[in-house]
Amino acid sequence: MDKIFIAGAGGIGRAAALLILYTQGWDCEVVIGDVSEDQLEEASEWIQLGIGKKTRLGTFLMPADGNPEAFGPALNDAHVLLDCLPGALAPSMARLCITYGMHYVNLTEYVKETNEIIEMASDAETGFILQTGLAPGYVNNLGIHLAETFMEKYGVDKLERLSMRVGALTQFCESPHYYGFTWSTIGVATEYVKDSEAVRNHEIVRLPSLSEPEMIIINGKTYEADLTSGGAADLPHELKEQITNIDYKTIRYPGHFDWVKSFLKGQPDGDGKIGRLEEHMLKNIPHVEDDVIVIYAAVTGYDQHGHLRSIQNAQHIYPLIVGGVTMRAIQTCTAAPMVECARMLLSGDYQGIITQSQIAPAAILEGIIVKQAYQSYHSEG
Repeated sequence: MDKIFIAGAGGIGRAAALLILYTQGWDCEVVIGDVSEDQLEEASEWIQLGIGKKTRLGTFLMPADGNPEAFGPALNDAHVLLDCLPGALAPSMARLCITYGMHYVNLTEYVKETNEIIEMASDAETGFILQTGLAPGYVNNLGIHLAETFMEKYGVDKLERLSMRVGALTQFCESPHYYGFTWSTIGVATEYVKDSEAVRNHEIVRLPSLSEPEMIIINGKTYEADLTSGGAADLPHELKEQITNIDYKTIRYPGHFDWVKSFLKGQPDGDGKIGRLEEHMLKNIPHVEDDVIVIYAAVTGYDQHGHLRSIQNAQHIYPLIVGGVTMRAIQTCTAAPMVECARMLLSGDYQGIITQSQIAPAAILEGIIVKQAYQSYHSEG
């Protein structure tokens, strides 16, 4: 029987546990860990409400000091660790996997911590899949799939542009901010302030977030999108020779980015800028449960006859009902690719560092877990 340890009993961690235990034909034990007893109890009750009390679900109170030896009872016989903790803790969780001989999957887009894990685990005998989830994660797999489809369909090996766009939105919003929080407030503030990595004319560039606004119309609905940090994963580095321009942008309702930039304009640069933006947003923007995930990816290039072509994919993902609970769209869309990566690692075919560009897109896009949470990724040209 597979045993999976989930570090973090918050919204994504508990969603991952529920998706694993809900999957038919997967004989699996799940242990969910957290430093908060209350959080563990709440998560356990939520999961059991979804799929019944007779589940292979355990809980583990994680040591507040992070002592590796204290994790022994939970990790000695575990096969995979899913890291759903804040990104700053990622290296310590990855180090546990080296100590206990486990596979590792994380979500964080933090650059410094990701590089630290790459350095420590590049020669590991187990697999370490980094930056899974929605963005980075699923949207990168989708982007690679569209690029490969274009090249095969039109008989070319070069593209002009790869665009990846994702928005975690509310189904309703109000002025002047035109937004509602559906996930980490510090995560939103961080991606608005830190630079975005992109490709321009085959060169890696770092661009200020919120510096290239655009409008997108998807199924008749108008959105705005702008550069933010993290969502492109390692695709700029791996695909810059084949694709002239690559970028990731966050989708929002029109008016939101102007509201954010009007606040940031008067703020000095420095470490406190992210915290001040988060505080400003928390005072003015509500937390909302009824969410929708908007995904858009497109590739553009010239076919073998010199005609400009484009292939796009657009999706709207809504909350998913499992048993007695409703998972928000952001929960399922983030947790499902992560869990799919755990299934990949359990095959025993992976070791060392695995980044998004190294994953065969079908392994994620056609996975049974992802199909529960996402619509079809069939693209239209």
